[in-house]
Amino acid sequence: MKRLEGRTAVVTGAGSGIGLAAVRRLAAEGAHVVCGDVDASSGKAAADEVGGLFVQVDVTDPEQVEALFRTAFETYGSVDVAFNNAGISPPDDDSILDTGLEAWKRVQEVNLTSVFLCCKAAIPYMRRQGKGSIINTASFVARMGAATSQISYTASKGGVLAMSRELGVQFAREGIRVNALCPGPVNTPLLRELFAKDPERAARRLVHIPVGRFAEPEEIAAAVAFLASDDSSFVNATDFLVDGGLTGAYVTPL
Repeated sequence: MKRLEGRTAVVTGAGSGIGLAAVRRLAAEGAHVVCGDVDASSGKAAADEVGGLFVQVDVTDPEQVEALFRTAFETYGSVDVAFNNAGISPPDDDSILDTGLEAWKRVQEVNLTSVFLCCKAAIPYMRRQGKGSIINTASFVARMGAATSQISYTASKGGVLAMSRELGVQFAREGIRVNALCPGPVNTPLLRELFAKDPERAARRLVHIPVGRFAEPEEIAAAVAFLASDDSSFVNATDFLVDGGLTGAYVTPL
């Protein structure tokens, strides 16, 4: 649809999963895409595929994050979209009874502090332009509780949701929209590694999703493109759920 013609979009976690699907979709919409990833191989491959720019970045490092957005601006002249998507869900993040402090801190750093750093770096460029769209990847778990807990992941995504809401309110009159994208379970390598390889765990989750399947990364990327574009010009400071009806369900169809 070319809704982002001439605009610059920065994507973190760009090398795989939702990030890679978003890179492809944003490029198809006409954006210059700057692909940030800690993995040089997958990140560069994503950028090369769409004719974009790769910047290797550890999203927990303030200087590297600042360099990511500075490079985007110096290369293309603007920072119009920031899709702050990098995140982890390691196996040692489990029940609060079993999760150690170091595991807790690592997930908070990558999933929450990184979003703080990316927003902090992107907003000054957007303020000078008088416009911009920030999309922060939260999760449906920011809205729901699970007996199969990943306690730090859940807490981090709740933090992303609250922070996005506050930033969206604070900077709304400067033309900057900030939304938390809240996907349901997505068919990505991360989810397959965590759940789908265990049929019992996968089935336990699927029974709660009204549509009866996990989302595909391209479906989440379509929501990213909408939130990045002017089609969502009155969508701000919200939790944008793309979850197949999961958070709205009480009893699902047979």
